[in-house]
Amino acid sequence: MHVHTSDVARLYQTEFIRSARAVGVLWAICTLCFGIIEVVILIQPSWVGTRELHYQAGTPPPQAGTLGLFEVCVETDWPVPECRGSLDTLTPLPAFQSPAVLVCLSLTAVWASVGCLCLFRFCNAATVYKICAWLQLTAGFCLALACLLFPDSWDCAEMRALCGDRVGSFSPGNCSVHWAFVLAMLGVLDAAILATLAFVLGNRQDALLPDDAKDESSYLAAGNDNPPFKCNNSFFSPSVTGLLLSP
Repeated sequence: MHVHTSDVARLYQTEFIRSARAVGVLWAICTLCFGIIEVVILIQPSWVGTRELHYQAGTPPPQAGTLGLFEVCVETDWPVPECRGSLDTLTPLPAFQSPAVLVCLSLTAVWASVGCLCLFRFCNAATVYKICAWLQLTAGFCLALACLLFPDSWDCAEMRALCGDRVGSFSPGNCSVHWAFVLAMLGVLDAAILATLAFVLGNRQDALLPDDAKDESSYLAAGNDNPPFKCNNSFFSPSVTGLLLSP
């Protein structure tokens, strides 16, 4: 049986679209999970915590607890630690105002990219992917700056009260970094991976643009001021949908 070249190209394009859709759904789920992780990073008072230290008999044990951007929590005889801070009003500790603002900016950028997922129903998929990619790059950059500024701000009264007098910039004294700070550093890597994947998906979507959209791009490149504007999703365009539904 003779197979036409056009049929092979059509089959290849159909498989390519289905694969791109599967990767796009996975990317969207990971973006939503990253937004939830950012909330946890912001509110958890577990960026720094005390280490187990040996002390002599007859001397009071050193204070144990954890510290975050908004609260300092000290262990007591009760199961629930005693926390000091203003998490309810989102007022960061004085020494960590800059890292807290950067994490808030990162959180805003991530959830803005989550909100942009709704634009897939109305606008060109390649454009939406690239907008989300730039937002995720911004989120990763702000989170990376917060991870750098946080240890630089350790020389403060809150850290000395919890971690001893040997505390200094990038020196936690009797404390060590805890899981929330590690999660923030992993969030930087996560943002870079998601942004890279979004750029790749956006560039792949450009190859699937219908002819009328390509004509509009050529019209813009020619320097015309008022090109006809259409906001349609090439990913769900009739030609592509026909390919997906065809046997």
